[in-house]
Parts: sequence; structure tokens; C-alpha cells
Amino acid sequence: MSHVLAAVAWPYANGPRHIGHVSGFGVPSDVFARYMRMAGHDVLMVSGTDEHGTPIQVQADAEGVTPRELADRYNRVIAEDLRALGLSYDLFTRTTTRNHYAVVQELFVGLHRNGYIVPKVTTGAISPSTGRTLPDRYIEGTCPICGYDSARGDQCDNCGNQLDPIDLINPKSKINGETPEFVETEHFFLDLPALADALRQWLDTREGWRPNVLRFSRNLLDDLQPRAITRDLEWGVPIPLDGWRDRPDKRIYVWFDAVIGYLSASIEWARRTGDPEAWRKWWSVDGEGKDARGYYFMGKDNIVFHSVIWPALLDGYSGEGARDGEPGELGRLNLPTEVVSSEYLTMEGRKFSSSRKVVIYVRDFLERYDADALRYFIAVAGPESNDTDFTWAEFLRRNNDELVAGWGNLVNRSISMAAKNFGAIPPVDPAGLTEADEALLATARAGFAAVGDLIAKHRQKQAIGEAMKVVAEANKYLSEQAPWKLKGEDDKPRMGTILHVALQVVSDANTLLTPFLPHSAQKIHELLGGTGVHAPMPVIEEVEDLDGGPAYPVLTGDYTVGARWESVPLEVGRPLAAPKPVFRKLDPSIVDEELARLAG
Repeated sequence: MSHVLAAVAWPYANGPRHIGHVSGFGVPSDVFARYMRMAGHDVLMVSGTDEHGTPIQVQADAEGVTPRELADRYNRVIAEDLRALGLSYDLFTRTTTRNHYAVVQELFVGLHRNGYIVPKVTTGAISPSTGRTLPDRYIEGTCPICGYDSARGDQCDNCGNQLDPIDLINPKSKINGETPEFVETEHFFLDLPALADALRQWLDTREGWRPNVLRFSRNLLDDLQPRAITRDLEWGVPIPLDGWRDRPDKRIYVWFDAVIGYLSASIEWARRTGDPEAWRKWWSVDGEGKDARGYYFMGKDNIVFHSVIWPALLDGYSGEGARDGEPGELGRLNLPTEVVSSEYLTMEGRKFSSSRKVVIYVRDFLERYDADALRYFIAVAGPESNDTDFTWAEFLRRNNDELVAGWGNLVNRSISMAAKNFGAIPPVDPAGLTEADEALLATARAGFAAVGDLIAKHRQKQAIGEAMKVVAEANKYLSEQAPWKLKGEDDKPRMGTILHVALQVVSDANTLLTPFLPHSAQKIHELLGGTGVHAPMPVIEEVEDLDGGPAYPVLTGDYTVGARWESVPLEVGRPLAAPKPVFRKLDPSIVDEELARLAG
């Protein structure tokens, strides 16, 4: 057993999340975490809502509420949606807890003490109409490096280079279109160039990463610049230095505090379990966590923060880099084992855009369709290594032709025939198994190594493809063996053997598909006569802030129960009842209905 951290990107709490978001950070991380737990590893899966920064302030002003009220509302909406999708967080929290503030400030102080955070007078963008600071990402213009005309003030999505708003050609505010004013202001900067060599040495040791992620990350090191980590803001974590901590107009910038959430959530989880030091099993380089592995899941627009910025913070705090220094109170901390980045999911050929109504929110989707139908689509056709287009026609085809006609049909006809003819799991004929029987059982058993290895390597499309090959072989076996034709009393032992083999493979395939389809996996477990929890689900708990702040909901769960990653022989004689369909066949009319909704 090893300690495995599943660190999942923090959704921003300025609105509900859409299916493009969960295809990048949500479902892939849950598939991985569920498999790792089933395989016997000690998994800690953490995240929460990212709630600071000017975008929250801007949205709150537009709605006539405070930033905290806005964050409260969307924190709950997002947590409820992720629970409905079955994402098995050990702790899904938020960045407005006092625990998070304390951990962020500890890393800031440690980096500052080691010389990696330095003050600097710089130029900031101000809205002429409000006098407020404009966040970098709310300023757009032409990239001075590649000429892309929709570059953001913090980064160009076309060439990937970090930018400052003042570098943009013809910068404009995305809020109201006005040209920002640039004024002098003092801020603290993270000295990334002093950490570049340490980052390069670490990246050179990375193996098995998706090539695009590693290539992109290495290219970023060629021109690292000091990066501002404070802003002229009213909403955020206070700066923990004398002369700064009580200033109402200066805050730690949201990108710095959000990535620290992986650590602060781990510490909060440990505190809530009654063992405040338990987080070290996943984080401490010098203690129990020295052999732990950490996997970070996000969309490709977040690579820079996880493969460069976050490792730089961890290195600097741990006393690594050109300036050396000493580790802070938390000790030396583990760097990511792998940054698992997905590409973009588009919708009917267009980029997701809430403002242009090219979007379907998770909540709206799950009101009309099953969670496992969405999880299946993301697993089998999502943006794992290439941008992928979600179309309603393809969703319909995948659901009806693969989930319903393939997997659902195998489950239904196997259990139906056994329930009708035996009322229970039938025995195997004492005469033994045929070559065909043995071959199918061997195929199912081999699936555990093949599928598990692919999930562990973040090749989930191929993994679910291997699991569905087992389903296809079982359907083929049933068609060829045709147990429904064996009607005589003398044929009953053979019929029982065929159905026993089919049901064993249904059970094995169900285990193989459990990380992908946990809701239906639980149902199938029960249809096979199983009891207890097969696929544990997350729950929302209302909790008090550990340090006296406002109460809030968290997503958590007991994942010590459930299926193991192995073939479990079926118990002969276990009662079976006539099954109900596990998956819903969708009417083709949904395509036109959904396209009409999209058209407005």
C-alpha cells in the first residue's frame, strides 16, 4: 500500500460549473481515486471552491451582494453538483476558511524568509470609472509575442507565455471595454528565476507525463520572470508582514492562495479526523510521506500553475533553489509526481461560453440525464489528450448503443435468464467447464491487470475500452452458447453453467467499470444479490469552521468500504430477482430538443 494524493483543480466560485469543467478536473480524478482505493492504496482526494480575487468582487457588485455571500451561494451549488456526479472527495472545502488563511500565510512567510518573495514597485491596471484594480485576466489585448488578438493580461492562451497587462497591445477591460489606466503601486513578487534551475532539475526527472504537458512546462522555464503575488484588492488573504497585514487595500493574489489549497485542504482533513498530523503521510519529504505520490488534475489552461508555480512555491518554502534557506514550520514538502492535464471539451463545435449561452451546466444536465451517462461519455470520448467536441447526437449514440445495448443488455439478459430458470446463482455442471467457458473467464480476469494499469497511467479512454471489450466478449459468448435454447431437463446443468459463467463475468466487468460508473455499479452489485456498499458515494456535511469562522458545507465520505480490485467468485445459490433496466434508453428527439435549448 502507498499513499496517493489526488489533488483536483479548484473550481472558481463565481457561478455554477458546466460539463466542460468536470470533464477536465472532475471525472478523470474520481476515476483515478476510486481505482487506487480499490487497488488497496491510501488515497487522499482534496479540493474546494476558489473564492478570492477581483472576479468574485466584480460579480458580487453586479448582483448587489457581498463577495462572501456570492461565494457562499456558489460553494454550495458546486458542492451539490459534484456530489450528484459522484466525485469521491475526502474533503471538498473552500479557500475562505481560517485554516486556509493560516496555511497560505505560513507559506508566504516561509518564502519571504528564504528570500524568494521580494518587494517591488510596479505598474498596476486601474478601472478609470471605479478606481478599482483590474485583475490581469480581466484585461484583453494583442499578445506582444505572437500577435494573438485575445491574449489575457496574465497569459496568452495561444503561445502560453506569461504576460503583464501593460505589455498588451491595445489593452481593454473585459468588464466594460474601457482602456485601463496604469499607475505605480508596491507589491510583492515571487522570484521565479531564482527557482528555475531547481524546477528544471525536477522536470528532468519526470517520467510518464503526457508529452504535451512536459514539453509545455519545460518551455516555460526558458523565460521565467518574477511574478506579482499581491494585488490592490479588498477581497483575499491578508499579507502577513508588519506594515501590511492590516492594510485594507492589499491582499495576496488569488493564484497564489488557490494552489496552496491542496495543502491547506489536506491539513483541514487531518484536523477533522482527529489526527492533526495525518496530512504528513502525503506531504512530508522527511517523514512518512517520503514515498507518497501526488497527482494533480486540471484542464490545460491551468498547467503553468501546477507544473511551474506550485512546485516553485514548494521548493522555495522547503529551502531549495538558488537562495537555499531553511524549511518552514511545515517541513520540506513533496512536489507533484505528475500533472495530469486534459484538453478542452467544446460543445457542438463551439467553445463553452456562459455569456454566449453555449453551455450546459452540470445541474441542468443531471436533471434530465443520469450521472453515469455523463461519466461514461467523458471517460470514453472526453478530452483526455486532444480537444473533443460534445454533441448531443454523439451523447445519444454512446448512451443507447454502448451503455444500454452493450453493457445494460448483458446485465439484464444474464440476470433475467438466471432468475427465471433458477431463481438464484446457478451451480457449475460437475462435468466441468468447456474451452469457451474457460476462455471468457480468463478474459475477464485478465482485465483487472490491463484496465488497472491503464488507469494508473492516466489512459482512461483506453482503460474503459478494455473493460467494454470484456462486455462485448460476454455478449458474444451468450449469443453463441444460446442458453435459451436449452429447454430440456437434461440440458439444465449446461444452461446453469453458461449462466454462471456469464454472471461471473458480469460481476467482474462491473468491478472493472466501477471507477467509471459507480452509480450503476452499486445497482448491478445488488441485482447480483450483493449486499452492503459496493461503490461508496460522497455526502455533504455542514461543519463549523475549525478556527471560529462561519460554518459551511463540505463534501466528504467513507471510502474504506466498497469493492476491491479483484475477481470475487459468485456464491452459488444466492437469490436473484428479475432485474430492472440499469440504464435509460434515450429517445432520439432529445437531440432536437437540446439543440433548440442551445439556440435560445
